[in-house]
Amino acid sequence: MADTSLPNELASDPNERPDLVALGENRLSWLERRQIAFVRRTFESPPWDRAIRFFQRVIGSTWIHHFTKYLRHVYGMERLPRFDRKKSFIIVSNHRSFFDLYVVTGHLVRIGLRHRIVFPVRASFFYDSPLGLFVNGVMSFFAMYPPIFREKRKVFLNPASLDELAWLMKQGGMLAGLHPEGTRNLGEPHTFLPAQRGVGRIIHAAGATVIPVFINGLINDLPRQIGSNFDGTGRTIVVVFGAPIDFGELLAAPTSPKVHQAIADRALEVIAELGREERDLRRALEARLSR
Repeated sequence: MADTSLPNELASDPNERPDLVALGENRLSWLERRQIAFVRRTFESPPWDRAIRFFQRVIGSTWIHHFTKYLRHVYGMERLPRFDRKKSFIIVSNHRSFFDLYVVTGHLVRIGLRHRIVFPVRASFFYDSPLGLFVNGVMSFFAMYPPIFREKRKVFLNPASLDELAWLMKQGGMLAGLHPEGTRNLGEPHTFLPAQRGVGRIIHAAGATVIPVFINGLINDLPRQIGSNFDGTGRTIVVVFGAPIDFGELLAAPTSPKVHQAIADRALEVIAELGREERDLRRALEARLSR
């Protein structure tokens, strides 16, 4: 499942597409190079790209919808922009479970989003084992890209991974899901881990509209999550969308770690505001459902 622990720094020109396979030739395993190259080529091949967009839109969103439909309640839809197919968008969300972005983007697809979806994901398992590539394909139709590395000998590739994400966003027709907290926050749902400035760097470089969302109620056990949707034992899933974030003059400022951190902090601040809204909405919803 996607777990987007993003590094704080990006180091190359986001206007150029880095080649992770070439850069990691001496550090990545043969299998990692092959699997990264395979997913990378799906963006370059129009038939592959069209097929993946179709499967994400038709199959991926369908199973997500049916496995959460009895628990999921969505608010703030009137705040969303029109999803111009030629433009790219970024979803920024709190991070409670492995499935947060699946549910959020799955709902957007159900209401008409036709963009190709990507989530940065940890490289371990998803790119260093054959089963990982299979799970990536079956669960998300290769949405889990680019890989983020945690091994010390490979972390130097992370700036290039995120520069490639920025490059893809600049091409248009993409939707990226990012977690400003970086990793899952397993504490109280309405408290947050520090914002990671790597997310701010992506937002600054991509030039895409940024849509905030707060989601609460999912768990990290997939079979139990699915079962609880149908047997009535699951916790209510509440999703609250916000209006596109206004970053003021930050996006026009020269790139710097300070600017990136300010952008990431602003994104998390807006998500926190939606979290407070979710708390009130949940209280009213659960009172109504219990009658």
